[in-house]
Amino acid sequence: MIVYNTLTRRKEELKTVVPNEVRMYSCGPTVYSRAHMGNMRAYIFMDSLRRVIRFNGYKLLGVMNITDVGHLTSDADDGDDKMQKAAEKTGVSPWEIAQKYTDLFFKDTDKLNIGRPEVVAKATDHIEDMLWFVEQLVEKGYGYETSDGIYFDISKFPSYGKLSGNTRLNDNIAGARVDVNDEKRNPADFALWKKAPKEHIMQWDSPWGRSYPGWHIECSTMGRKYLGDRFDIHTGGVDHIPIHHENEIAQSEALLGHPAVNYWMHVEFMQVDGRKMSKSLGNTYTLDELEEKGYSPMDFRYFCLNTHYRKKLNFTFDGMDSAKIAYSRLLALLKACAESEAKTDPTIIEAFKKEFADAVNDDLNIPLGMGALWTLLKNPPSKDIYAAALEADKVLGLSLDKCLEEKKDDVPEDIRELAEKRFAARKAKNWAESDAIRNELAAKGWSVLDSKDGYTLKKNG
Repeated sequence: MIVYNTLTRRKEELKTVVPNEVRMYSCGPTVYSRAHMGNMRAYIFMDSLRRVIRFNGYKLLGVMNITDVGHLTSDADDGDDKMQKAAEKTGVSPWEIAQKYTDLFFKDTDKLNIGRPEVVAKATDHIEDMLWFVEQLVEKGYGYETSDGIYFDISKFPSYGKLSGNTRLNDNIAGARVDVNDEKRNPADFALWKKAPKEHIMQWDSPWGRSYPGWHIECSTMGRKYLGDRFDIHTGGVDHIPIHHENEIAQSEALLGHPAVNYWMHVEFMQVDGRKMSKSLGNTYTLDELEEKGYSPMDFRYFCLNTHYRKKLNFTFDGMDSAKIAYSRLLALLKACAESEAKTDPTIIEAFKKEFADAVNDDLNIPLGMGALWTLLKNPPSKDIYAAALEADKVLGLSLDKCLEEKKDDVPEDIRELAEKRFAARKAKNWAESDAIRNELAAKGWSVLDSKDGYTLKKNG
């Protein structure tokens, strides 16, 4: 199994600390608001990696954090805690907000067939562990106190910046800094622990008074607690590279005296219509909103799997329409295979299995593996092909066995009749009648997505 290591900037063979076992930490959600489709791409990547690891016969111990305290509104340690700010805005306690959005997060991941890591760790359940970690860093001379908290002195860690490649300390100012803290020894020193104003809801006792943890310390702490002083893989988004993961490396190596993680793996951004995705631009969508537009969770998963995790993924509704049609056709072809009594030459099946395994084991080249499946489906339908597809689905996670389920059709009868009439007109190459019926359907609030072998109806709005 080959993976791309952000730290070394090259593909490497996966060699585990514990033989036949992979220990992996994944940065989880900050549960102050609803996760959107860009967030979900990161967890589909995490899930794909977990599936490929298991596909190769490894035992897996995975940890994912739930950030319910400590993540400030700026990664530069400025502003309010995101949980605190959400509480002030809604009038609901941070703990209630955290529970609400944690539940919604897992509701979405369940719909997307994203498996839960073996350990899901909440930051607020590990305050004492984090406090011990910070005290050790202060004792070793890496942490120092200011009027507003405890900061990590990056000048004491000469290799700071090695993950991002930015080793010029004066230039490495994390995030969009508004106010420079004059008490810091270096502008890029980051918060290990923050002193809490009296009105701050989330605060705990510490040697430095009532306070709360910084964001970065939780991952270093919980990774070490559950995975040991050295583990195999750490995952996250590319946005974590220059700040959060850089700071994790500094904290962990300062405490341990050696690297804590062997392979760092990062998923690229999702864009929308070629532009940056952000709530301020109003171009983010939740899974619920995609479902309201007629797309199933598996349509979205299929859409994501068609682009390699290290490439930017450009979200468009045309792209989602294509994914919806392709996924529907995939299920139809597999249904025909499942119902067939024919046999396929075993050499064809074995060739597919090798091609699929080679693809997914080459740094998770899932798109290439899916291409191999489509090529296999060009053969006459057979139960052998269906069985091979279900084996591949252990990696893809597309619920391909659902092809045998009767589809729930919520399309009104009059709309279905019009669509069938249009389909007949298309087959007869009566384009004028086909276009007229399309316009009639549009007036009734329905779009028709044509494919080579049929069509799909989608409710507009």
